[in-house]
Amino acid sequence: MRFWAGGRVARAIFLASAAALSLTGCNRVLGKEYEYEEDVTLSLDGSAVVYINASITSLVALRGLDLNADTRARFDQTFVTNVRRQVEAAGCAVDRVSTTSWYRNGRRFLQLRLRVPNVRQAATCGLLGWSKYGYTDDGNEISLRQEVGASAGKDVAGTNWDGSELVAFKLHLPSKITFHNVRDLDTGLVTPPKRGNILVWEQKLTDRRAGKPLVMEMRMERESILRRTLMLFAAAFAAAIVVMGGAIWWTLKRPRRPA
Repeated sequence: MRFWAGGRVARAIFLASAAALSLTGCNRVLGKEYEYEEDVTLSLDGSAVVYINASITSLVALRGLDLNADTRARFDQTFVTNVRRQVEAAGCAVDRVSTTSWYRNGRRFLQLRLRVPNVRQAATCGLLGWSKYGYTDDGNEISLRQEVGASAGKDVAGTNWDGSELVAFKLHLPSKITFHNVRDLDTGLVTPPKRGNILVWEQKLTDRRAGKPLVMEMRMERESILRRTLMLFAAAFAAAIVVMGGAIWWTLKRPRRPA
């Protein structure tokens, strides 16, 4: 019995250790966690889809929404409808408000999906109105400059922020990036795009609450990565057909040896 009990204890310790290592690995894979995140997918025609993943506390403090940030508050359809109503009243085209929330560090988070027909007028959406947008297309290159200004600066009672929280502005681009000014928050060095065409500008939550300016700039080629890939695939396929046809023609036309 003692041996069996000891075996159960050892097994429990092993499983707990494995779970801890698994969670650590997941955190490394998933990357950094942000208190507030604007995730923009930009199209070549200047339209965009914007996902905002944020704690309810940060939506109140940074964007001025009138929401109950208490984690004990009920998150139901009435709460979701209230969020949608306030965001739409601010002039935003809302595609979706998540009907489920998640918790991190004792705070509740939710997701918004906004539709922006023209990024030049993105600031007409009040939730994105803290930024000034400059978008140009000269036929060869597309340039985007975004200046993020002051936040709503509202105080929220009972926050448990410790100063380590981060804010992120992500930009998913459809073409090859030729210039950007993304810098590492700690070293100040220019950092390469993630997965080839994703730019991420970071800022400390304390700086964002204080309204410290953030200027984001990028340029990209006019031709989309998808179109270029399809053209290369089509060219390779055509070349393969030509080679195959030539081999068949050469086989049929060459003189046969006498038996």
